[in-house]
Amino acid sequence: MPNATDVHRLTKRTLVTVSHSLEQAALAAAEDGPMLVFALFQRLPYFERESQVYARIAERAAVTVVGLVADQGGHAPAGVHTVGLAENDPLAREWTVVVVTPRFGALLVAHDLERLQPGATTMESGRLFDARLGLRRDEALHEALRLRRQLGDRLSPAARAAVDAVLERVRELPATPGESRADAALRVFAARAERDHQLLIAGSREIRRQDHPGDTDIAGKPGVRRWAGHTGVTAPGVLPVAVLAVRIVHSAGSPEGPIGRTATRQHQAAVELLVSQLRPGDRAVKAGPDDFLLYLPSLGPDEARRFAHALVASFSDTAARSSFLTATVTVALTVTRRRPLPEDELRQALDWAVAGDAPVVTIDG
Repeated sequence: MPNATDVHRLTKRTLVTVSHSLEQAALAAAEDGPMLVFALFQRLPYFERESQVYARIAERAAVTVVGLVADQGGHAPAGVHTVGLAENDPLAREWTVVVVTPRFGALLVAHDLERLQPGATTMESGRLFDARLGLRRDEALHEALRLRRQLGDRLSPAARAAVDAVLERVRELPATPGESRADAALRVFAARAERDHQLLIAGSREIRRQDHPGDTDIAGKPGVRRWAGHTGVTAPGVLPVAVLAVRIVHSAGSPEGPIGRTATRQHQAAVELLVSQLRPGDRAVKAGPDDFLLYLPSLGPDEARRFAHALVASFSDTAARSSFLTATVTVALTVTRRRPLPEDELRQALDWAVAGDAPVVTIDG
């Protein structure tokens, strides 16, 4: 049985590499009896990218089962049994690939933490999972039995019969000696893939620091769009992200004061105060002369509202203490899984909030 020491914190980028390795193992020619493949893809768009691979796997396997969350089932390749998962189904949080034959087993079972690795090059590649992986047949059999129980009657009668036939055949034979050697190799492979990804993150973070030294952490808009995954795909994403549209309103008065206060310096000080509220891994982009978009991954609705009100309070407190920075902020926010992110709707809500003198407004994601 697995234990806590078997769990590894891995990013999506590493899971993609491991998943592809297990899929290639399923495609390899071998005379080792009937093969069963389970895969949980979370969302239909993720499966669509790999559907041709699973069409080839289905040609070799006795049964191939794919589970995902989707309003519509899509067009599954011939031989692939799809199972629809509800949004609140625990299996919807899994990224899983299990391959079992009487003589072979491979598994990747990863649970979505709905968190982001700070500094990730994109929101998708930096998604974090707690994962178990291995090349031990009995562990893969254990996971296949678990999925058979959890999917239950959601499997079609034909799929259930095919799954049960493979499981009975696997149970008849002992595991193959030497599995621990292949298992150890896979773990080293995954650990090095994750290490390389972390080095890539560190290098990207250093480049951004050099591009935006010292004064602010406001990123360039094209870079933020690539990071956020603005690819034009309208299918729901998985990682929730709070998006805040913020407008800084400077108090009326002379641009020059006795202490050399200028509009430029006040604007810079306001931006610095805004950026100081961000967490590691958050991003911000300038969307207008005094408008900004903040991207806060993994923040829930209540946390996002608290952040927005704290931002408003920080500007109010600063204005009460300082004759230099007397700006206020207005915030429109949403927490969403949509891609692309609903930025235009937020800008409209921000205009409405400013006109209505509402410091914080929330729109549906």
